[in-house]
Amino acid sequence: MGISGALRRTTRWTADHAPWSSWAWRSTAFTAAGVPMALPAVAAFVFFKTAPFTLLVLLGLTPLLTRLQRSRFRELLEQEIPAVSYGDRPLRPRALLARLRSESTWRQYGYHLLLSPLAAIGGALIVLAWACGFAGATVYGWLWLLPLDTAGTGWTGRYDTVTVLGCLLLLATPWLAAALARLDSFAAAALLGPSRAKELARRVEDLAESRAGVLDAADLERRRIERDLHDGAQQRLVALAMNLGIARATLTDLPPEAKAVIDEAHREAKEAIEELNSLVRGLHPAVLEDRGLDAALSGIAARAPLPVELTVELERRPGPTVEAVAYFVVSEALANVAKHAKASRCRVEARRDGDLLRITVTDDGVGGADPAGGTGLVGLRKRVGSVDGTILINSPSGGPTVVTVELPCGL
Repeated sequence: MGISGALRRTTRWTADHAPWSSWAWRSTAFTAAGVPMALPAVAAFVFFKTAPFTLLVLLGLTPLLTRLQRSRFRELLEQEIPAVSYGDRPLRPRALLARLRSESTWRQYGYHLLLSPLAAIGGALIVLAWACGFAGATVYGWLWLLPLDTAGTGWTGRYDTVTVLGCLLLLATPWLAAALARLDSFAAAALLGPSRAKELARRVEDLAESRAGVLDAADLERRRIERDLHDGAQQRLVALAMNLGIARATLTDLPPEAKAVIDEAHREAKEAIEELNSLVRGLHPAVLEDRGLDAALSGIAARAPLPVELTVELERRPGPTVEAVAYFVVSEALANVAKHAKASRCRVEARRDGDLLRITVTDDGVGGADPAGGTGLVGLRKRVGSVDGTILINSPSGGPTVVTVELPCGL
């Protein structure tokens, strides 16, 4: 079974790479199609001394030649070479000057002036190799078709050698054509398309825009959940607590056990309302959207279980996503201070420097904060990293602990 399978694969591979296979003819057609596209460059070189304007004509034909070359690669090799974008209104003088200064334009000139003629020479040699190989492999047929007087020429004993060499040339030509096509495709991808650096920069920009859209969508979803909780479940709990309070005040003739149950239910309803308020405030505080980061941070500082000195200096408000991240960073940092730092005081500073929002949280606790210790610092890093921000934690043993966060305001 193994030998027959290997033999079948070998036979299939041989058939796929034989001189009569579609692979061989596609590679040959591709290389041969490059010959006419190099004629303008050849003409420019031949007639440059007598007619220098031919070089300018070639430069003017470069956009057309580039489109034709892309079509050749797409149709014959199924290779898509992205087009270079030069912006809108290409016929304006400023746009033409920008195109002439573009590095992509000069790479295209290099391909059409140097590599395209070389590829055309290779394509012509491939066609010649096919012709010579076919003529050599069928030499006996030509002798039968066109009888020649070979007496005394010394060629009679060499026809076998010519036939063998012709067959070998027919077997080798498809591989030469494929190698030339591969080299040409590498050169075209590097010179006719956008530069790799610009393509990577464009991809990074697209990813940044898509990530910003995802963050905005997540923020909108948080606001929707906050609104639904505030207008739905919270109002139902408030109504339940009011009804239980009315029942406790009006139903005075109930047994002590029933009164105890109503009192317990009333207390649980109020605690649920308080927890729901905290949850809603944690999802997206309304004050953050209405009055900005200064008022929202003031609310966090007021609710903190230890004294907090707050300083906020913002010339203008950052984007909603950055504001939300800053709010949650300060909230989580103060929660960590209250739970783990054993601090007596804390200082929070938020300042905007150009397009950078810098937040500093300092406490006089015991220090030793370790992101691997499960104190919420890993969550801070992830939240800050979601907007390309940076976080620096300086927490020596014995304190103080300083958490510095820098957030770009472009989002």
